Amino acid sequence: MLKKKEIWIKGSIVLLFVTFFGFYVKGFMLYHEQHGNHPLVFGATYMTMNNQFYDVLNTEIRHVVEKRGDHLITLDPALDQDKQNAQIEYLIAQDADVIFLNPVDWKGVEPGLLMAKEAGIPVIVVDTPVYRPELVSVTIVSDNYQAGVLCAQDMMKKRKKADIVLLTHEEAKSALDRIAGFLDTIGGRKEYRIIAAKDSQGQIERALPKMKKILEEHPAPDVIMALNDPAAMGALAALDQKKCRESVLVYGVDGSPEAKKLIQDHMMTGSAVQFPKKMGKKAVQTAYALLEGKKVEKEILMPVELVTEETIEQFEIDRWQ
Repeated sequence: MLKKKEIWIKGSIVLLFVTFFGFYVKGFMLYHEQHGNHPLVFGATYMTMNNQFYDVLNTEIRHVVEKRGDHLITLDPALDQDKQNAQIEYLIAQDADVIFLNPVDWKGVEPGLLMAKEAGIPVIVVDTPVYRPELVSVTIVSDNYQAGVLCAQDMMKKRKKADIVLLTHEEAKSALDRIAGFLDTIGGRKEYRIIAAKDSQGQIERALPKMKKILEEHPAPDVIMALNDPAAMGALAALDQKKCRESVLVYGVDGSPEAKKLIQDHMMTGSAVQFPKKMGKKAVQTAYALLEGKKVEKEILMPVELVTEETIEQFEIDRWQ
């Protein structure tokens, strides 16, 4: 009787293994039926590579892609949406299996998305959403609204009243959400006044002259809320030139190594930390899952944290996370 029971148990284990292996082989064969044995081709186009955030994100994607013997084509539209749409068309012509996209203009990218949709190529949006998310397969972004909330909450702890300057980027939904989070948090409080707002496109070299111009009209702001760290650093440079940085609270978003160092050195007040390495890893894992026919989340929201002088010890200062 014991021997029969052992035979039955062993038989069940073998059957379970064969069933599982059969499903695995079926999925594997389907994947290679669709894609063949040739290396896969991934395309990526980010709004600008003049921002280390995208370089870190892209490097994480490239690491995984090349480790698997596949190829990644990375393109830089340099904040030109027409150029980015042409890059999407180019990636389609290169038979890209998946396109990673960080749109220059969340609305203006639609022609490129329609081309990819027609070609049957999945698009994974990273860092900032598009206006019509139904045109893409997956959207992976930081909690940009919460980033603005965190900056406003810290500012309100440090200043009971303030004249505030905003440095924005009107074509990027991520930037719009950050500023909205900040404004909603201080909303209805007359002690917090917005005295100026300028579009800097998130670039140091554009934020600097815009901030200098603002300081000519408003020489004594209390707070600067910038959509990202490069814009915040442009503002800091302008404040230094005017010799009025010491009394101004300056906030950014990214948590870049440069910003964390400035916070540690008591020059910048705070930055809402994003995690480009984690975002890149999530994006490339999602891409392979899509190609293997697995179910993936349509929207993935990644949490943010605030780094200030009070919390700096919790973060790695010299590297992106």
